[in-house]
Amino acid sequence: MIKAKGIAAQSATENLGPFSFSRREPKAHDVVIDIKFCGICHSDIHQVRNEWGGSIYPMVPGHEIAGVVRAIGTNVTKYKVGDHVGIGCFVDSCRECDHCKQDLDQYCLEGNTLTYNAYERDGKTPTYGGYSDVIVADEKYVLRIPKSIPLDKAAPLLCAGVTLYSPLMHWKTGPGKKVGIMGLGGLGHMGVKIARALGAEVTVLSHSDKKREDALKMGAHHFLLTKDADVFKKNANTFDLIINTVSAEINMNDYFGLLKLDSTLVVVGVPDKPLSIHPFPLVMMRRSYSGSVIGSIKETQEMLDFCAKHNIVPEIEVISPNQVNEAYLRVLKSDVRYRFVMDMGKL
Repeated sequence: MIKAKGIAAQSATENLGPFSFSRREPKAHDVVIDIKFCGICHSDIHQVRNEWGGSIYPMVPGHEIAGVVRAIGTNVTKYKVGDHVGIGCFVDSCRECDHCKQDLDQYCLEGNTLTYNAYERDGKTPTYGGYSDVIVADEKYVLRIPKSIPLDKAAPLLCAGVTLYSPLMHWKTGPGKKVGIMGLGGLGHMGVKIARALGAEVTVLSHSDKKREDALKMGAHHFLLTKDADVFKKNANTFDLIINTVSAEINMNDYFGLLKLDSTLVVVGVPDKPLSIHPFPLVMMRRSYSGSVIGSIKETQEMLDFCAKHNIVPEIEVISPNQVNEAYLRVLKSDVRYRFVMDMGKL
């Protein structure tokens, strides 16, 4: 076994603290990765606090993992010692269902194996995430990080980056398309950068006018302050696609009216309480309300290569692991520009 140290939540109500545990020795197709940086995702907070239910303790969160290959199994062919690599939101899947065979393993019909707060395929071994110093994973679920992307900035791409890239690609974002991004946080700011690089006309929809300057600097063409009720009237029937990145209760009916005929509002930010919607604004313009979750391993690699090609990186604040509890509170206050990344070398 490989000795590991990390930061864990022991319950839904306690602060995260030091935790020692073991990783498995590498199997034939496994890669051992020294974790250098790990991003803090809002979903980490939801799961640590059991806001979505089903949390498993002790929990070592973290699914935005960037590091360097320490060792490889005997049959590994994709990676060598010293390579820059990453781990995203899941580390295995059934590999046999229709979705897995179509490179849609994020939608594995048997359920993929989440990087943390889950059990491995044996159904009894808990998974521990990237708030730690080392991780072991099958090479099939390891991502290659282009050398042009620094490891600290690569980490949030493994979740925040692909969570926006996937729906933007699925709904065919490109020149001539008008895209709205709801919220300019860890997810939203990546949506702005990627949608702009795809050639779309990008608008940020935010309740905070403090985000206006940043949104425009990141590439947004327009900024709409949603506290102003007139915004929804003036911009009715405008957008081809809107992506909601906000993990909060929102009156979605207002936003449906911003969509054109046959257009779609996609939710990627998941609140801890159900939303209430009325179908009237949907049926009147044949609009769609949809959802999207991360991306496949193949798509995540495509996203990393796309970001390298277009010089896209997240805006980050690097912190020490001992600042994690403070960081959680700041995330909840939207006091981060725009993603916390922990330097796991300081663990």
